[in-house]
Amino acid sequence: MPDFTVHKYTRLLEALIEQGYHFQTFHEYLTSPQAKCIVLRHDVDKRPQNSLTLARLEHSFGLKGVYNFRSVPQSWDENVIKEISLMGHEIGYHYEELSIHKGDTEKAFESFKKNLGRLRKLVPVSTITMHGSPKSKHDSRDLWATYNYQDLGLIGEPYFDIDFSKVLYLTDTGRKWDGYKVSIRDKVNDEKRHELSRQGYPLHSTNDIIKATKEHVLPNAVMINIHPQRWHQNTVLWLSELVSQNVKKTSQKESSLEYAAEVCYPRRSKIPFLKITNTTKPSTTPTPLATRSLMLKAR
Repeated sequence: MPDFTVHKYTRLLEALIEQGYHFQTFHEYLTSPQAKCIVLRHDVDKRPQNSLTLARLEHSFGLKGVYNFRSVPQSWDENVIKEISLMGHEIGYHYEELSIHKGDTEKAFESFKKNLGRLRKLVPVSTITMHGSPKSKHDSRDLWATYNYQDLGLIGEPYFDIDFSKVLYLTDTGRKWDGYKVSIRDKVNDEKRHELSRQGYPLHSTNDIIKATKEHVLPNAVMINIHPQRWHQNTVLWLSELVSQNVKKTSQKESSLEYAAEVCYPRRSKIPFLKITNTTKPSTTPTPLATRSLMLKAR
């Protein structure tokens, strides 16, 4: 059976339920965490109808999760957002303002407030999650080095408000469960993963997670980040996502190689064998994430 199908996702949920995990929204986890829990996080980058499919499936099992919607047309679908919320799922804002506004913090914050307000007109919103925007040199989390999202009535952002040394983080970034190795921003403290790898559970595929679940090696607290556009029950769409992801991986590898060459050989005209086609560089400014975490703890 191929991976990243709705059927495979169903098998994963069944395995987790059988092992006695409680399923909590992000808001619930922050306010009253269960001793043995799964936080189902869904980052809706595009194809919102896929999110509705997964939300209905989870609802049929009596489960809840958080669905984070971007403000762009390929993610924002008001009817889908409201229907998912009515099932009892949490809705969060999947923000990317600092990337959109090319590092202008003032414009980014004003845009953030506007889009958060639009979403709150549809459903309650108390949590947010950064969208990685891998093609941008700007990390939208850096917005919180200047501003405080708690001033807007928001209680959490997973990259700041979850201690991932205690919570296993699993994400399907790159259409595999160990895609964090090449992800630009979707990275956390991976000690929990390293522990599992040392025990012989590398968690590359969904079957690997199901196996680890049934053999009782998953820790008690897990956040699973699902990108619903990757999970299909239609063969044509499944193949389309597979091809799209492979093209994206190639593009990211080329961009990384080009940037490395530009850093090592700044006089590119003297490297006739290398054609630089993308001059967008990742930010070389140290991210203030650690500073922001300390600020939050001090409040």
